[in-house]
Amino acid sequence: MDEAEFDAFYQASYRRLTGQVYAMIGNLDEAQECVQEAFVRAWAHRRKLERAEHPEAWVRVTAHRLAVSRWRKAMRARRAPDRAVGTALIDDGPDETHVALVEALKQLPESQRVAIVLHHIADLPVRDVAHELGVPEGTVKARLSRGRAALAAILTDDPLLGGADNA
Repeated sequence: MDEAEFDAFYQASYRRLTGQVYAMIGNLDEAQECVQEAFVRAWAHRRKLERAEHPEAWVRVTAHRLAVSRWRKAMRARRAPDRAVGTALIDDGPDETHVALVEALKQLPESQRVAIVLHHIADLPVRDVAHELGVPEGTVKARLSRGRAALAAILTDDPLLGGADNA
């Protein structure tokens, strides 16, 4: 993949991938940084990338893994110095710039959130989601079903169903 081809790939994919990673992790700045870093790594591995069946998936997986790694490092840094006493985490509170869907997605278990983003936002078929996550298709279908049900309950306006207005 030469420089012009890579630039075209970047231009065609960056915005879409950033939106997908944002939906997965709930932080736009972090998503932008991780996608940019993933493209830097993609450039360094462009020979491998040009042989990849789905180069955009390679970048998405790399960006998501970077985000998870950064999150883990941040959580470790927030731990109390004496872990024997407690593992209290600092809560910065919700970021007001997040849209309702991203806030709802953040409430889901990671496995459900990632499956929903890949299937519904990245528009991948269940087969491709299963391949990207390394799990059986039935597992993806179960995660999608549970995740959609949880999102429906979170996003409902009915306070009896546990919706967002139940504060």
